[in-house]
Amino acid sequence: MNTLPTHIEWIGPADGGHLRLLDQTKLPGQVTYLDCRSVQDVWDAIKRLSVRGAPAIGIAAAYSCVIAHNEGDFEKLTAHLATSRPTAVNLFWAIERMKRVPPEVRTPEKLLAEAMAIHEEDRAMCQAIGEHALPLLQEACGESGGVLTHCNAGALATGGIGTATAAMYLAQQRGLKWSIYADETRPLLQGARLTAWELSRAGIDVTLICDDMAATVMRRGKVQAVITGADRIAANGDAANKIGTYNLAVLARHHGIPFYVAAPTSTFDRSIPDGSHIPIEQRDGSEIAQLPGVKTFNPAFDVTPRELITAIITEQGVE
Repeated sequence: MNTLPTHIEWIGPADGGHLRLLDQTKLPGQVTYLDCRSVQDVWDAIKRLSVRGAPAIGIAAAYSCVIAHNEGDFEKLTAHLATSRPTAVNLFWAIERMKRVPPEVRTPEKLLAEAMAIHEEDRAMCQAIGEHALPLLQEACGESGGVLTHCNAGALATGGIGTATAAMYLAQQRGLKWSIYADETRPLLQGARLTAWELSRAGIDVTLICDDMAATVMRRGKVQAVITGADRIAANGDAANKIGTYNLAVLARHHGIPFYVAAPTSTFDRSIPDGSHIPIEQRDGSEIAQLPGVKTFNPAFDVTPRELITAIITEQGVE
């Protein structure tokens, strides 16, 4: 059962209201909120990862389009919002969908209704993803196996029960006793701070491991399946996700463990043929450097080739 506090919420009327976000940079130590009253406020929240996860970024962007209209320069402000992060395609998908509300009827009320529809659709998509993922994971794990996940593709990253975590919540509801292993996920520790926090709050058996322990966990037979989310999936099925995901796919192949990617269809970018065309965000080196002045290489994402992915699970089914 998802027991998380509300993490994305519109407050007040369409004209003059604002977006409230749970500040995920403060978790798990503090539950604090950001009241975003301008597009710049939302841009900053996305950039610094106060809101993160491709579906949640898309939802936040949709609500931000209401604010853009209220601020009086819809086209300019939505274009600026699109520069906040380059890899998560849901950001651009949500903005484009909001822009399809015809200008002649583009009232705050119409825009807010569309943003809320995106939010509700994401909640339903998470449930559907979980229903499609559950039998695959159950086949691999049985009643009490182990599942490894990376970063946070959970409720905090979406409008519902998550993508990669959706089947975990459903398994708990249906009496399955899976053991979940969560990578800490360097360098920002979304697994250690967020996935471990939300799953433990829900009463799900979760064990936190360092990223470089995954091979040992697999070799010792503690894990029978790996499932992650994605931030962008190319036309051929190559999938970008938090840095370290590609490592897991390689390890899973070596150990004969199925590797699944769970994501809504809005995460697919059919305009690019393969993963080499996915823009990869480069984060500031200060996130990893301990020695001032040392050169760093700090990509936020890597790309897992389709041939290493056992199946991609969406709200529409398995492919």
